[in-house]
Amino acid sequence: MSMQILFRCCKIIDSSSPYHLNKLDIRIINGVIDEIGEDLSLNNALEVKVKNCSVSPAWIDLEAEAGDPGLEHREDLESLAQAALAGGYTRLGLRPHTEPAIQDKAGVSYLIQQSRSLPITILPIGALSRDTEGKEITEMLDMRQTGVVAFSDGVHGVQHAGILQRALLYVKTFDGLVMNQALDKSIAGKGQLHEGVISTSLGMKGIPSLAEELMIERDLKLLEYTDSRLHISHVTTTKGLESIRKAKKKGLKVTTSVSALHLLETVEALSGFNSYYKVMPPLRAETDRLALIKGLKDGTIDCISSNHCPRETEAKELEFAYADFGAAMLSTAFAAARTGIDDALSEEELISLLTTKPAEIYGLSVAKIKEKQQAELTFYQFDEQWTPTLNDIKSKSKNAPLIGKKLKGKVIGVLNDKQIFGFKGVIDEV
Repeated sequence: MSMQILFRCCKIIDSSSPYHLNKLDIRIINGVIDEIGEDLSLNNALEVKVKNCSVSPAWIDLEAEAGDPGLEHREDLESLAQAALAGGYTRLGLRPHTEPAIQDKAGVSYLIQQSRSLPITILPIGALSRDTEGKEITEMLDMRQTGVVAFSDGVHGVQHAGILQRALLYVKTFDGLVMNQALDKSIAGKGQLHEGVISTSLGMKGIPSLAEELMIERDLKLLEYTDSRLHISHVTTTKGLESIRKAKKKGLKVTTSVSALHLLETVEALSGFNSYYKVMPPLRAETDRLALIKGLKDGTIDCISSNHCPRETEAKELEFAYADFGAAMLSTAFAAARTGIDDALSEEELISLLTTKPAEIYGLSVAKIKEKQQAELTFYQFDEQWTPTLNDIKSKSKNAPLIGKKLKGKVIGVLNDKQIFGFKGVIDEV
């Protein structure tokens, strides 16, 4: 017996679709888009009506963390998948710094094999250096042939310039991508939050913007020298962003992302020692937040990442200086970005930062909203206001800073791989 669902009056956001920006009905039969049009007949389909519903190709998250292998108490792949689906994502770039790190063919094969039973697609990111320690580059070609989308040491920014140079040269032979999160540890030291008035008032050692800006300048010099491909993960500072803007104008093959939380919050959120806002890279000043939004608008920043870093309660509910960095953001990343950006970007512009832009960085195809196409769709309400509760955080770790905060932009559900997820209160059996 075929599974047939009819979604009523959905605003279609897909610039590659002939139905872009139209409000239409969509009929799905056995996971395939069968028909799109006005006032379609029900024909025994399960009817789904959601007020002010938009639909786009399902979203792609450039970078997230899990704990498998070795740290499954933080996040296993099943809980990661549920958090991703709650956030509207069906494809997820997965950072390599697990225990052991994803640094060889066996590790990559393990993730790909595990992914086959999940309702999302894992996109493995291979470790750039052995054990992500920044001392010895890995067998990148082997991992590339096994299925990694890029190479990175995750939150461990590569400190040794020679290592990064060799990695950039290595991946150039097969048009690979190096990703680096810019933080010069010799400048950042044991800093706990952005250096400024708040860090001084709290009596805590700060992390200067300079720690990011110096490394961005270094990385761009190495990129120019090697003529390779580089992605700078999670830019946070005005000057760092300006360096990337100039590099793009020079024609360097550089892309960059911003964390969703950095579009909404600033260092002010830490004024009460709330460790749930203690993240890496750190939340910066309001001037930086506004510069990041401008960077999205003018195309300097290519996409928005969840920067999902699940941490167990015992690692966060400590004296501030001892609490781990990181926030579980998959389930609320879209709402954080939507609320922070407000009206600075159109709906179409924001959704492209979650779909076509990350797909371009990883060289992926994007699902299209056309008849006879496989349905890989995210349904959401662009202007819906809501307040996340603990039940909305589907990650195994609950270090989610936005619980209880009024947000705008809500994911309704996801359709992927002939399965439907979410639609709470809309479809009883889901």
